[in-house]
Amino acid sequence: MRSVATDRGNAPRDGLRALLGVARSLRIYYLHRRRSRMDAFYRAFLDPDDLAFDIGCHVGDRIGAFRRIGARVLAVEPQPMMVRTLRWLYGRDPAVRIEASAVGRASGRAQLQVNRANPTVSTLSTGFISAARGASGWESQHWDGAIEVACTRLDDLIERHGMPRFVKIDVEGYEAEVLGGLTRPADALSFEFTTIQRDVGHRALAECSRLGYARFNAALGESYVFAHDAWVDAAAIGRWLDALPHTANSGDIYAR
Repeated sequence: MRSVATDRGNAPRDGLRALLGVARSLRIYYLHRRRSRMDAFYRAFLDPDDLAFDIGCHVGDRIGAFRRIGARVLAVEPQPMMVRTLRWLYGRDPAVRIEASAVGRASGRAQLQVNRANPTVSTLSTGFISAARGASGWESQHWDGAIEVACTRLDDLIERHGMPRFVKIDVEGYEAEVLGGLTRPADALSFEFTTIQRDVGHRALAECSRLGYARFNAALGESYVFAHDAWVDAAAIGRWLDALPHTANSGDIYAR
């Protein structure tokens, strides 16, 4: 870890890198033609006035989809610059609540490893960083900072904001830990998986089974297209995950 003095000396350069990272994320997640497909996809999980939790919402493109459906949203994001971006985009919307926090198995404080150039992969998981190191397709990723952030549990969020109908979890290798802090399942949820950490996907599936979820499906990348025509059990979705080529990279598993 760099010294405090070094961090101060590099602050202008690091700040510019972080701003460029946010601009890159806004361009990737908002300047695309998937909006109608995204909205239609999430209508399978949400109706107007339902509550959705967006855990690890980054720049909030899912918030936009949930709001276009008419759902209320709790947006939870630990990165200060992302929180400022979310407040700029959605802070005047009374149906969106924003919490500046990470989510995990226990409440308290946690160390967030920051990728300034690509903040979407900032993470609480040192295992995620180790898995990315040297992996094909991840060579350009560098975690060049660390900040201490607040951490809460899904159960705590439910206590404060009410029971959601749908929970979206995208926390870069920390998904099983997030699910470990939940005892009262929503109607449905999704969690991200990566092919560099299939073991995390399996642990998250086990947490879903503990919670009573029995039907699963998946979507690769940002396709918003289910991989299976019919929902399958946890064993089948686990086999599907194991059979994916490394180049599939990432996607989301859905549980009901």
